Amino acid sequence: MASPRNLRLCFVVGLLGLCLFHYNLTLVLAILDPVDFLALQSIRKALQDLPGSNFFASWDFTSDPCNFAGVYCDSDKVISLNLGDPRAGSSGLTGRVDPAIGKLSNLAELSVVPGRIYGALPQTLSQLKNLRFLAISRNYLSGHIPETLGELRSLRTLDLSYNQFAGGIPRTIGTLPGLSNVILCHNRLSGQIPPFLSQTLTRLDLKHNDLSGSLGPNSLPPSLQYLSLSSNRFTGPVDRLITRLDRVNYLDLSMNQFTGNIPGRIFTFPINNLQLQRNQFSGPIQPVGQVTIPTVDLSYNRLSGPIPLMFSTVQNLYLNNNRFTGQVPGSFVDRLLASNIQILYLQHNYLTGIQINPTAEIPVSSSLCLQYNCMVPPVQTPCPLKAGKQKARPTDQCNEWKG
Repeated sequence: MASPRNLRLCFVVGLLGLCLFHYNLTLVLAILDPVDFLALQSIRKALQDLPGSNFFASWDFTSDPCNFAGVYCDSDKVISLNLGDPRAGSSGLTGRVDPAIGKLSNLAELSVVPGRIYGALPQTLSQLKNLRFLAISRNYLSGHIPETLGELRSLRTLDLSYNQFAGGIPRTIGTLPGLSNVILCHNRLSGQIPPFLSQTLTRLDLKHNDLSGSLGPNSLPPSLQYLSLSSNRFTGPVDRLITRLDRVNYLDLSMNQFTGNIPGRIFTFPINNLQLQRNQFSGPIQPVGQVTIPTVDLSYNRLSGPIPLMFSTVQNLYLNNNRFTGQVPGSFVDRLLASNIQILYLQHNYLTGIQINPTAEIPVSSSLCLQYNCMVPPVQTPCPLKAGKQKARPTDQCNEWKG
């Protein structure tokens, strides 16, 4: 049996331990705003590490949450929350984004690494009036993009790419005054693009959705440097719009149903990669100067007339599956044989000749395809499988085109 002295000692030690626990908890709450503390607890309960991820190992709420992985504080408020292990190969998180996220009133940055986050975005995100950066890509978010995101007037970057969002792009997002980056590619979005009013918008990536309609000449700001609308269902002409985008260095409008002419001025823009293939562009191409864009893809359209001499300085040129006629300019052959042109695809047009020696050796680093034109190719070169096996276009098709 324990002596009275030992019992008194045990009582004192136990009381001291309870006091220390209470002191530590009070210290944590004193370091971090209690509202933020409780919000982080709710966020943690709604998410789990996927097998192979150990992100939440440091989230021990008896210690200072400002020392948790992915949590950054300023004074007693959370200002940045980066959920998940950002290292390559991390398996990410699963669960939902808890509505308590809206309680982090000073939050300026919210990101979630690729994983299996599912469900809808909580409407409470609209309460984060200081939010500048929102990125939750490569997860399984679904439902509609909340209209209330338009209340985030400080937002600069919105990245919800590679999810399962459906419905339209809220018009309210287009009204955000300071947007710089909008990345909504690889979702199931439909309807028209809202006008974007931000004069600081530099990146707009909407590829691989189900967006449709036409683009007005003033629907996008001239500040854009990166524009990708590939793999949607857009229609109508874009010549008046894209002539305004003279700062763009990457332009991809491929795999839509755009019509009309391609303005010659676009070839003077500081573009590194021009992707206009698989549309319904028509008419001749008339660059206003020598084209220095490294890659130009105009294939699978309805372009006609002669091949512009100004294209001979392009390194990778795809003009196949159009309605070009006449002779291939000699400067193309010279640059091809000098390895200055790496890809020259001219198959499936109505070209009638090319001045090249049949014994000429095409450099190993270069590719030339001339199949299915109104001539027999003077040199035999490997072509893409899609070019087919037929060397020349049937004579009746060529005669009909001449007529």
